[in-house]
Amino acid sequence: MMSEKQVLKAFKDTGALLEGHFELRSKLHSDRYFQCANVLRYPRIAEKLCREVTRRAVKSGKLGRRIDGVISPAVGGILVGHEVARELGVKCVFAEKVPGAGVDATGKPNTVLAMRRFALRKGERYVVAEDVVTKGGRVQETIDLVKAAGARVAGVVVLVDRSAGRVKFGRTPLFSLVRMTPATWTAAECPMCRAGGKPVHPGS
Repeated sequence: MMSEKQVLKAFKDTGALLEGHFELRSKLHSDRYFQCANVLRYPRIAEKLCREVTRRAVKSGKLGRRIDGVISPAVGGILVGHEVARELGVKCVFAEKVPGAGVDATGKPNTVLAMRRFALRKGERYVVAEDVVTKGGRVQETIDLVKAAGARVAGVVVLVDRSAGRVKFGRTPLFSLVRMTPATWTAAECPMCRAGGKPVHPGS
């Protein structure tokens, strides 16, 4: 079993845990950023981390006895989902971004998740896998897609929970390797912006 110290070391050694001035996908600003793509580029390390969080979820007994597949929101969750599915011995599918209605706060077209390549069958039970959650918006969208298809969500598995356990998905259990609460601010409240800094968005 990996300790949190060992998990954080893996993130730091691979450049997945960054420090600076960042804009998160949620539009909040932070002085720390998890760029999980950096740790996931090393297959053996990714396998080890995803195996660890999956085994914790299974050991909890909260997933139930039958899992039919793992589903992830693209793009960040795809590699996590693949490794979680490998550990569970089930299929792996993912939801993709498609144009939505209107624009976001920056003027860019909104996107929503949709099932473009895969069909979810009524009665199937899925684990939702993601790399990082802060507010959990994309995970919730994925859960909604599963339910809309008449399937069920057994649990949510993530590498990093940036909410330190505050994000909830109803009665669906959430499992993570790391729980952290890096400081976050709105753009208007961000002290780094007030000091003249400009945030970067390196991607998840």
